[in-house]
Amino acid sequence: MRLSTKGRYAVTAMLDLALNGTDGPVTLADISENQGISLSYLEQLFAALRGKGLVRGVRGPGGGYYLGRESDEISIADIICAVDEWVEFTRCKGRQNCQDGQRCLTHNLWDDLSQQIFIFLSDITLRDLVERGEVREAARLEKKAASQVVGLKEQAA
Repeated sequence: MRLSTKGRYAVTAMLDLALNGTDGPVTLADISENQGISLSYLEQLFAALRGKGLVRGVRGPGGGYYLGRESDEISIADIICAVDEWVEFTRCKGRQNCQDGQRCLTHNLWDDLSQQIFIFLSDITLRDLVERGEVREAARLEKKAASQVVGLKEQAA
């Protein structure tokens, strides 16, 4: 299985938002810096996420993004589907014309696998990920590194 970059980045950005959006709106520039995702790519992703109600934006100085719903109400499948990405294992992309216009012998196997993955990702919420220890530790280390960079910039000035 290979999940596209679009889906991976959308999940990563939403997790960053869930981790850092408790004190106020989070800017795309902050997410870009934290996660190493280009700002223009994030703008495209957030347009799709906003359209599905998964995020809401605040304009103006001090603006940014909040989650559109509580973190326990947003599944990983919601995020991936919002950016029009889905992992489909059938060769025919579900059209059932895999082999010379007919359904192949293993179509149901691959279709069932796709459904199982959807169910699996539907059962995992952003809150589930936030509550995992390794995610919290990674976020703590990101904040520590960012504050060190700010400190170095201030010393250089």
